[in-house]
Amino acid sequence: MLYVGSDGGVYRFGDALEREQPATASRVLDADSAMRVRSFDDSERPDGVFAATASGLYHAPGGDDWVDLGVPADAVYAVGASSDGETLYAGTRPAATYAADVPAAVVDGEDALDPTALDWREREGFQALPSREHWRLPRHEDLAHVRDAKGLPGDPEGVVAAVEVGGVHASADRGDTWTERRGPITDPRPEDATDGVDWSKRPGDVHDDVHELAVVDADTWLAATGFGLFETTDAGASWTRLDDDVEQGYFRTVFHHDGRTYAAGALSSSGNWDDPDEDPGFFAYTPEAGLRELDVDTPDEVVTGVTAVDGDTLFAGTHRGSLLRETAGGEWTTVGSFPTDESSGTYTPLAWLAE
Repeated sequence: MLYVGSDGGVYRFGDALEREQPATASRVLDADSAMRVRSFDDSERPDGVFAATASGLYHAPGGDDWVDLGVPADAVYAVGASSDGETLYAGTRPAATYAADVPAAVVDGEDALDPTALDWREREGFQALPSREHWRLPRHEDLAHVRDAKGLPGDPEGVVAAVEVGGVHASADRGDTWTERRGPITDPRPEDATDGVDWSKRPGDVHDDVHELAVVDADTWLAATGFGLFETTDAGASWTRLDDDVEQGYFRTVFHHDGRTYAAGALSSSGNWDDPDEDPGFFAYTPEAGLRELDVDTPDEVVTGVTAVDGDTLFAGTHRGSLLRETAGGEWTTVGSFPTDESSGTYTPLAWLAE
């Protein structure tokens, strides 16, 4: 089953995806805006679907009945898990990281996840990062938020987090201590910097306005930011910008699948996306071919979420509630729809849960 997060919680597409006519989603979780919807690979635990929303972190073991996992924060913007499934991570607004140990029986697949068994604790080392006091976004009440959190493949102790606005940071001890991974320059934001000044876009840096991460392996990560699409192959010691040849520079989503990276960009931030001159773009990247634009039948809508279904079929969601599917010919066509708020629709994360 395919799940999509939107302004009113989480929606699900069921068997309707196999019909010829466009599919319509049904709401399965009534919550505030869903910022991240995740499921983990078959080899990982815990099972089910997770939804990080502006009203908390929720979990549906079988995809139907949702429970609040009790993260001690009002707004949860990110959810992730260690590669061994033994630790769950939550990223919040204001920017903080929390972690909870997953019971062994859940990791082994013998029991379902019981929210009362989770002891969430803030990883206070996250607040000790050198640039922490400079994480803020004036148009968001001078607060920052953790937009993404992902465990590192093959490294159960490793986790990487993305902050809007604050950069990319990593931990080698399940979140107890953290290091900045935004590039070789780690001095804090200048005190005289003004909103909109691209102060951190220097050679080797990733921009600090980070919206989503794609983790390929322990060393190779990609970052969708408000000022470009970036890649690191040395675990954040240095970064390379990938979007120099395209006009769109505001990237909201990035997803890696089967050797290819998918990312979507616009000319500016979400408040301008309905401007007829915004000209959004949906792209695929490989090291051999670089960044190339894809054909979509919704050229005026910004893609804000991508996922893979059953390991082969790719789906994407747009800020206006269109569900797109990649065809055999490489085009992306509309196959369904889901509700979005007329004034928002800027986060539409997707996740797939095998039945």
